[in-house]
Amino acid sequence: MIQDIYKEDEGTPHNAALPTDIAKTVLMPGDPLRAQHIAKTYLENVKQWNSVRNMFGFTGLWEGRPVSVMGSGMGAPSIGIYSYELYSHYGVENIIRLGTCGGMVKELELGDIVFALASSTNSAYAAQYHLDGTFSACADYGLLEKGVAAARSIGCRFIVGNVFSSDLFSLYSAEGSEGWQKWARMGCLATDMESYALYCNAAYLRKKALTVLACSDSNVTGHSLSAAERQTSLVNMFRIGLSFAG
Repeated sequence: MIQDIYKEDEGTPHNAALPTDIAKTVLMPGDPLRAQHIAKTYLENVKQWNSVRNMFGFTGLWEGRPVSVMGSGMGAPSIGIYSYELYSHYGVENIIRLGTCGGMVKELELGDIVFALASSTNSAYAAQYHLDGTFSACADYGLLEKGVAAARSIGCRFIVGNVFSSDLFSLYSAEGSEGWQKWARMGCLATDMESYALYCNAAYLRKKALTVLACSDSNVTGHSLSAAERQTSLVNMFRIGLSFAG
């Protein structure tokens, strides 16, 4: 990939922002409406800088500290585009993915927070780097330490470990339960679809990334959070994400 093919004082085909519109730290939920909710509920002096393809982006202040929030869409290709441009064109240093996940181990209860220390995958995303092996995609340890401290400060349940970033939404996969169980056997705690691509981009561009997930469904039990319970768990995730402002 080319480092940056766009002019410094312009946006990109996917992002109408100018480089000065976006903070050094970006919170990145998958759902653009969730990004809008975070901005309108928690931030002050909010400015919206993107609505291209309805992928909303905002910058505001959390307790006087600047932070941006933008949707990533679903899957590696989508977060791959947005995070790459944020890092390479907009000078973003830190991206904190805020998402939901499907639990793959019995120890992970609904509503728990998962910090993705690393991400495994069935995606070919890393093929673009022409590596003679398999790349292990990892979080930035400094961001991970800060996130864990924030989780402890609010007293929420959390777990740290490897996650499985799949190109297939597990409920629709032809492999069915057999597929995720293989990854769980190797110690993967939960499944999402975006962490691997985000961590690859951060590594390639010498930037920082961390995925923070709320467990909304369990592959083990088949249970899901109710609407009220889901909202509570997301609030904890949002509070952890906002601790990175500034």
